[in-house]
Formats: sequence, structure tokens, C-alpha cells
Amino acid sequence: MIEVWGGGVNTWECDEMGHLNVRFWVAKSFEGLAGLAARLGMPRAFTAGTESTLVVREQHIRFLREARAGAGLIMTGGVVEIGETDARLLLVIRHLSGEPAASFQVVVSHVTSADLRPFPWPARIREAAQALLVEVPTFAAARGLDLSPVDAMASHAKALELNLTRIGLGVIAPAECDVFGRMRGEVFIGRVSDGVNRLFGETRPGPEPLPGAAPANIGGAVLEYRVLHLGWPRAGDSIELRSGFAAVEPRTRRVMHWMVDPVSGRPWCSAEAVVISFDLDARKVVDISAAAQEAYRAQLTPGLRL
Repeated sequence: MIEVWGGGVNTWECDEMGHLNVRFWVAKSFEGLAGLAARLGMPRAFTAGTESTLVVREQHIRFLREARAGAGLIMTGGVVEIGETDARLLLVIRHLSGEPAASFQVVVSHVTSADLRPFPWPARIREAAQALLVEVPTFAAARGLDLSPVDAMASHAKALELNLTRIGLGVIAPAECDVFGRMRGEVFIGRVSDGVNRLFGETRPGPEPLPGAAPANIGGAVLEYRVLHLGWPRAGDSIELRSGFAAVEPRTRRVMHWMVDPVSGRPWCSAEAVVISFDLDARKVVDISAAAQEAYRAQLTPGLRL
């Protein structure tokens, strides 16, 4: 794999959990995608006026080691496979020690920048891709999620039918759009992060405290995401975020998040997340109590999926 990005963690990119927020992990991955595109022979893929670009169709993300303010990070990238008009790419963000911090399997299509029409890769890019072929390491492979092809369930009508919890409502701002006028790739995940407490509550559960002991200081985090990009809203387009629980275990909760257009009813994005409770003092994942598990199970939505 080749280096495609380097940088660090700013204090203002960290959240109430004291580490780099998911919005900025994903934003950095899109910078890395541009770096990898350049190495493939598309150095202007994400610049205004270009005729062709890469559009992200799907992301699989694993968060492996938190990054706190001041941490230095390096991203490497490679090509897992390449088809007629699409490709699966791999991006890995590491700490300066070399330890993996996060991985991104990204499915992209080679498209016209104006209307996102797929068209074949040129021979020169196929040749460049052969020199960048990599295998997905174990730490970047799917662990708690199924990456099989799926037809998205998400729509505004289905969200209402299933009575999914509304965690966000608004419009896409101009500052949230890229040079093509479409929503930037990190905005969906960022909006989920902003509103997820409406699903989980203001406090996160942890283990049952020992007799006489104070409850632990518990927050929440995500171990793994699968994200489908189903449409690309523009500035002023309406968005609504709806979420629900698909599975509950002592260590993890599996949650679905949908971003839909409440006006047209169409889906914009859909995500499946593996969520955990996190001891903010010990900086480790913890199981939740039996009572908390039952409370979450009471909120399960049978059959809920992407």
C-alpha cells in the first residue's frame, strides 16, 4: 500500500468522548481517496470543471484504536479489485507507531461529474490499479456486519411505517457540499453523530455497579459501519434521519440509520452500525447490564435492515 494522506487530530475535531469524532474520520478518508485517485492517474478527480470523477457507492468502516487530540496519523491505500466501471479500494489510517487506527473499504464508480453516469475505466488507470493491488487484512475485514449485496429498504414511507425514531431534521447547507454541489461524504455520518442521543438517551448504560460503588463514567462509540450512498442531496434539499435497533447483545447493539427526503420520500443514505458502551475513564469497551439490555430489546424493530 502507498501513502495517500498524512495529518493529525485537532482538538476541535474531538467530541464529548474525548477522541476524534466519526465525522472527521470519514472526512479524512475522503482526502485519502483523492490521494489514491491521483496515484491511479486521476489527480483532478475532485476539482471543479473535471469531466470525470469517483463517486462513493458504499463504505465499510472499522474503528480499531481511538485517536485523541494531538495524535499524528498516516493513511495508506490500495486497490482490492477493479471492474468495468467500479472498484473496491482499501484505505488504512495508522498511528505513528504503525498501529492501525481505522480501515475503510470503499466501493467507487468511475462516473461523469455532471450526472454521475458510470463509464469504463481507461486502460491507463487499469494498468495503474494492477500495481496497487492489495488483499484486505484481517483487521480491515468485516467482523460484525454482512457485506453481501443488498437492496436498500430505506424510504420515508417505510420509516413512518416502522415508527423509527427521528434523530435529525433539516436541510443541506451550502457549506456541506463539495465542488460539484453535492453533499460531502462525511455529512451523513456527522448528522447521525449529532442526533444519535435521541435514540440512545442522554446517558449510556454500562455494567451493574458493585455494591457501594459509584456508577462508571460511560459514553458510546461505534466499532463498525456499513454505509450505502443512495443519492446525493444538494444545498437546500430536505433531509430527515430515522433510526432503530436491529439487535441487542451484552457487548454490542446493532443499529440502522436512514437519511431520507421527507418531501419526495426518496432515500439519501442508509447505514448499519455496531455500537458499544465505552468506559471513559478506563478507555475500554464494557458490557451493559441485563436491565439495560431488556430496555433496548423492548425498542427492537423486527426485520429492520439497510
